Amino acid sequence: MRHDKPSNSVVAALRERVKELTCLYGIAQIAGQPGASLDEILQGIVELLPPAWQYPEITFAKITFDGVSYTSEGPCDGPHKQTANIIIDGVSRGMIEMIYSEQRPGADEGPFLKEERNLINAVAKQVALTVERRQAEEDKLKLHAQLRHADRLATIGMLAAGVAHELNEPLGNILGFAQLANKCPKVPASAKHDIEKIESASLQAREIIKKLLVFARQRPPKKTLINLNQVVQDSFYFFSARCAKEGIELVQALSPDLPKIVADPALLNQVLVNLVVNASQSMSGGGKITVSTRSCDKNIYLTVEDTGPGISKDILEKIFVPFFTTKDVGEGTGLGLSVVHGIVTSHGGMIDVDSKVGYGTRFEIRLPVEAKQEQEEDW
Repeated sequence: MRHDKPSNSVVAALRERVKELTCLYGIAQIAGQPGASLDEILQGIVELLPPAWQYPEITFAKITFDGVSYTSEGPCDGPHKQTANIIIDGVSRGMIEMIYSEQRPGADEGPFLKEERNLINAVAKQVALTVERRQAEEDKLKLHAQLRHADRLATIGMLAAGVAHELNEPLGNILGFAQLANKCPKVPASAKHDIEKIESASLQAREIIKKLLVFARQRPPKKTLINLNQVVQDSFYFFSARCAKEGIELVQALSPDLPKIVADPALLNQVLVNLVVNASQSMSGGGKITVSTRSCDKNIYLTVEDTGPGISKDILEKIFVPFFTTKDVGEGTGLGLSVVHGIVTSHGGMIDVDSKVGYGTRFEIRLPVEAKQEQEEDW
């Protein structure tokens, strides 16, 4: 019995097919590596591509994704090029390029084989699937982190409310008896001085409890139609003298035609006081704080900008986290900005922070003009 040997063309075709399958298998292995970054995956894929083409010794591969390029070794330019777009959600996010650095005889697509067109398209789809899978994993992790954060906030809120209510009564007794003792006519001067310290400490503790209650959303808002400029002007009474004493210039830049909004003036007053006090505390050597208002696109904006030392990026990510503070023990509770964030969101607004180390910090609060009374139920 005679066995015919396969022709050279059949052997060559089988060899090319093995190279293609090896490339696709290698891509699947790289894409499935746990813990590998997208940069590592794309660089690994681009290095697998040249050996899968007909002339690997003159083949150069390049993957461009979201403006970042990943390349194989070898010449980066040549007379022949084959490309495929990386399409994700109907949008081209990048491209795969296969380049021959030298002239080669014509085949199905220039010097490229029909199978190579199928291969580059398959690789482009595989890259797109890998990116989509990575993005889905990242979105899932972000969602879990948000859920954990919300759960922590709820737990902290319940704890804060319980602690505040438990402390309110004994603190009221301490403050009341201290005030009564201070009114006694025969109290020695030294004792009177100590009683005044007790009163001062009690009042400070009461303010902390108020912040805890606001953070825990135990204080119902009393919303009414207000002019934000009036709130700003009323608030300046609380800190203008303090800023002047510390060498800080306090500037108002209020828009004259500001529309009214439905809001709780006491809570917005607390927002402004917290932001200005934080800014003043950051500028021990003096500086400038500018409070401005403006309206745009059915929103009004309240901005507090300082010329302080600025906030580093790692701290900026945590400033709204309850009880996070960079101040020394006894100098801060870490609740001020958490309370600010809660008040702003309860009014249907948003707060943005822009800070650069050495140049200062800018807080911008956006509040809707057409705020509705129903928002009270969300607070």
